[in-house]
Parts: sequence; structure tokens; C-alpha cells
Amino acid sequence: MEAIAETRRWLERAVIGLNLCPFAKAVHVNERIRWVESPARDEQALLEHLLAELRLLAAADPAQTETTLLIHPHVLNDFLDYNDFLDAADAAVEALGLAGVLQVASFHPQYRFEGTDPDDVGNLTNRSPHPMLHLLREESIAGAVAAFPDAAAIYQRNIDTLRRLGAGGWHRLMSTAP
Repeated sequence: MEAIAETRRWLERAVIGLNLCPFAKAVHVNERIRWVESPARDEQALLEHLLAELRLLAAADPAQTETTLLIHPHVLNDFLDYNDFLDAADAAVEALGLAGVLQVASFHPQYRFEGTDPDDVGNLTNRSPHPMLHLLREESIAGAVAAFPDAAAIYQRNIDTLRRLGAGGWHRLMSTAP
């Protein structure tokens, strides 16, 4: 469960602490995140675990479980392999008939937006301690975006925040003792 503890620290320090996602704090404080560390050691096992978690989230009461963080530290540690797997994740949502209901957001320690340099600080917005699939309810996203003025500006604000912080500041933020 060390991967969950490390991911929780990342969420609290970076995502919430830097306000990279203004919607994360309420869900975290109200304990509506399902934290799951997958034991999967290959893509097929991860896909099966993903399918099970998608079913669980779809059936869960949003007041109890709003979102799921499926952390998979033993598989897809190479970002290109992980990125390729996202097609399978999207296909799983479709196969379960959950398109428009749930979606999968991507986070990885080596995350790199297309067209960026590997060391571009903007990539830090999606760099988690371990490979992770974030399962989200479409209805929750729509509600959060409607409640947040100028939600489209979040991405640029995050880039600006990370540029001010810099790689050194990010490293200090993430490496200090809990």
C-alpha cells in the first residue's frame, strides 16, 4: 500500500496544494475517492482490474464514491507503453456501455504532453508518483466545470504555477518528509 500513500501525498501536496485541480479538494476532504493499488503484473491483468473498477464505480453511489484512482505500480512503467494502453482503457469504457457516463484520465511519472520536451515543467501537471488511471464520472466533471468560472483557463493557470515553481521547487515539494 506504499503506492497509495505516495499518491495520496502527491494529491495533497501538488494537486490540491498547488490547486492544480480546483475540484479535487472537496472530493478528497469528503473521502469520496476510492484508492486502489492494482497487483497486476501485465496488461491483461490490469485491463481486467480496470473493467472491475469501472463496474464498481458505475454502480456506486456518487455521494459515497465519486471517483477512483487505480494505481498500478507493477505494470506500464514505460510511458509509451502506458500511453498505448489508454486506447484499451477507452475501449473498456465503450465495451461496458459506459461512454458518456465514465471516462479515464491519465497520470504517469514520465507523463509527456505531445509536442513538449521531456523536461518541460508543464508535464508535471500529469506526473504522478506511479502509473495511474483516474476513473471519473462525466456528470461530476460537467457539474464541476459549470461551478467553476472559466474552467478552460485552468490548464494555463497550472502551467504558469509550475513555471513559477520550477523543477527544483517541484522536487523540494515532493521530496520533503510527510
